[in-house]
Amino acid sequence: MSDAAPGADLRIISPGATPEEIAAVTAVLRAALEELAAAHERNGAPVVSAWQRSQRPIRGTVTPGAGAWRSFSA
Repeated sequence: MSDAAPGADLRIISPGATPEEIAAVTAVLRAALEELAAAHERNGAPVVSAWQRSQRPIRGTVTPGAGAWRSFSA
């Protein structure tokens, strides 16, 4: 992997971050990205993030009517 990936932008906004802490965060993020890229290459399918998975519909359509709002019979 090259040192400067296209679109890679990392900003440290903590004024007290030491160079060692910045290096540690950068190493963890780089390893995570490399792992995702390797998984993508292995599977040949796009990797779906937790954010993307959470965007699916929560429930089906709510149908109005007597007793229709309950998920169990009374």
